[in-house]
Amino acid sequence: MTDLTQSAAEAPELKVLVAAPRGFCAGVDRAIRIVELAIERYGAPVYVRHEIVHNRYVVESLKAKGAIFVESLDQVPDGVPVVFSAHGVPKAVPAKAEARGLDYIDATCPLVSKVHKQAERANEQGRHIIFIGHAGHPEVIGTLGQLPDGAMTLVESVDDVAALSPADPDNLAFLTQTTLSVDDTRDIVAALQHRFPAIQGPRGEDICYATSNRQEAVKAIAGQCDRVIVIGAPNSSNSLRLVEVAERLGTPAHLVQRGTDVDPAWLTGIATLGITAGASAPETLVREVIDAVAAHRAIVEDVVVTAEEHMTFKLPRGLEPAAA
Repeated sequence: MTDLTQSAAEAPELKVLVAAPRGFCAGVDRAIRIVELAIERYGAPVYVRHEIVHNRYVVESLKAKGAIFVESLDQVPDGVPVVFSAHGVPKAVPAKAEARGLDYIDATCPLVSKVHKQAERANEQGRHIIFIGHAGHPEVIGTLGQLPDGAMTLVESVDDVAALSPADPDNLAFLTQTTLSVDDTRDIVAALQHRFPAIQGPRGEDICYATSNRQEAVKAIAGQCDRVIVIGAPNSSNSLRLVEVAERLGTPAHLVQRGTDVDPAWLTGIATLGITAGASAPETLVREVIDAVAAHRAIVEDVVVTAEEHMTFKLPRGLEPAAA
C-alpha cells in the first residue's frame, strides 16, 4: 500500500456534496430510448449518425445492444434505419436520407428543435441571425445548417460581438446554443443589445432548463468545497461548462469519465468534495465515482438539491413502446 493511500485512510471523513439536479436530462433520456426502441422494432443493427449523446459509456452500452455509430450517411448501407443524434442535424442530412430512401428517426432534443424553428421564423421575417455558440459543436453545425449559408453569423465571445459588421444593423435577431454558460451568454447578449439596440431575441431562454439547473447546482456547492469532480465526456459542452462554473468560483475542478479517472492525490488534504454530472452522464457513473472516492477516503455523503426536474418529452410517433 502506498503512503498516499495510507495517509488517506487515516484522514478524517471526507464530506461529499452531491449536486442535484445532475446527470441525465429529458432530451438525453428520450434520445437513448429512441435508439433502444428502434433496435426492438427493426432489429439490429440500427445505425446512428454521430454519438447519440456525448458519453462513451452510453455509446458502448448501445453498441452492445446492436447500434452502429457513424459520422456520415455515406457509411449507412441501403435498407437499414438510421437515427439522428440528440444534437440535431443540418437540413441537408434528412434530405439526403430521403433521397436514398432510408428510414430515419430524428432524436433531436425538442429544445434544440425549438431553436431551429426560431431560426426559420427569424429568417422568414428577413432578419439576419447572430448565433451564440461554440464553433464545431454538433448542435451548432445542425442549427447553422437549418438555413442557407450566410443567413447566420456565429459568435463565441464578447470580442466577436465587437468585430461584427452586419449589412443591416437594425434588422437582426439572436439565438443561442442550448448548452452554454449562462453567465457568459448573458454577457454576450448584453454586448449584442448594447451594440444593436433593435436586435430581437427569443421569447424565452434558449439555454435549456437542464443546463441552467446543473450550473446553478454547482454554484450552490462550489463555495463549500475544496475540490469539485464533474462526470462527463471531454466533448460534452454542458459538462465542460460545469467545470468552468466551479473554477470561476475559485474551486479546483476536474472532468472525469469514470471512477477509474479519479486521482487519489485530489483527495488528500481536503475536507469537502463536490460531485456533479453533465446531462449525458448516467447515474451509474455517479455512483461509480463516489465508490472510487470511498475506496481512498471514508466519506459522508450529502445531496444538495437546488431544483426538482419533472420534464419529459414524447417519443416520435410510431416508436411508442408496446403496452405490457
